[in-house]
Amino acid sequence: MGRQRLGTPTLEEVAARAGVGRGTVSRVINNAAGVRDSTRRAVQQAIAELGYVPNLAARSLAGRRADAVALVMAEPDWRQFGEPFFSEVARAIGDALADTGMQLLLTLARDDVERRRFVEYARGGRVDGVLLMSVRGDDPLPDMLAEAGLPTVLLGRRSGDECVSYVDADNAGGARDAVAHLLHQGRTAIATITGPPDMYVARCRLRGYQEALARAGVRGRRTWVAEGDFTEESGHRAMTRLLAEHPEIDGVLAASDTTAAGVLRALREAGRRVPEDVAVIGFDDFPLALRTDPPLTTVRQPLEELGRAMVGMLLEEMKESAVAWRHVILRTHLVVRESA
Repeated sequence: MGRQRLGTPTLEEVAARAGVGRGTVSRVINNAAGVRDSTRRAVQQAIAELGYVPNLAARSLAGRRADAVALVMAEPDWRQFGEPFFSEVARAIGDALADTGMQLLLTLARDDVERRRFVEYARGGRVDGVLLMSVRGDDPLPDMLAEAGLPTVLLGRRSGDECVSYVDADNAGGARDAVAHLLHQGRTAIATITGPPDMYVARCRLRGYQEALARAGVRGRRTWVAEGDFTEESGHRAMTRLLAEHPEIDGVLAASDTTAAGVLRALREAGRRVPEDVAVIGFDDFPLALRTDPPLTTVRQPLEELGRAMVGMLLEEMKESAVAWRHVILRTHLVVRESA
């Protein structure tokens, strides 16, 4: 007689018993297409042998709801939590949920331990849906939540092939508009300071910069591109280096307003006038953009609309599981002030 197992069987144990992946077990549980009959029978047998009961199915039978939504921040770098983006998005989402009677829970999922802990917490019926932000390219959390059958919406996306529902801004288009504005002003040596390369949002803004130069027939230099991390300090550091290597630079697109604030500080220290010597454009249009010296020309992300769209999409998926992932991209808008 085999050793009796202890505790509640997990999705991973079902997958191991059936010799398949977690995703295949999830598809069988949800009666999805694309699973061979022999594989489906093996999974069903493993479920029966282990006595596995999907958490969401049990919740449905009990007719129980948590009346709570989790906003999960997957950013591993503590410095990023001081950036305005997080507080602005959280406020927009909170406002969108205000009239629903649902509780908004804020949590972190920065590493494998915290991811697993949160998935088990969510599968236990403590939240009805999940909003995810600051997800890096290799983050498995969206897939883990989808496999667990939890309604999930991302802010942004991990790649161009994202298969989980998301709401995003037109980052590439916003960057193209910004660089086109600099080119129209007669700027000929335009640099950019990017966000982290493992974030798709940063790669999109870099791509928009490159496309705008190419469309205008301007031959951009690879060394005009400096890597940052959306912080003010990274903007200051990158701009200082760019000026030392390329004193001819007369325009800069920064990947965020806080990065642009660091750029302005570096230019001021170098004795460069803005916008007379170097024009600067940021990205986001936070309140910070009005307080810089000079006030910052920037690409406005529709943060209120992003928050409302995320909440609306999640509530719909919580009410009735959609047959397809939904991908929404909202327009950006160039706000011209004194820096460019």
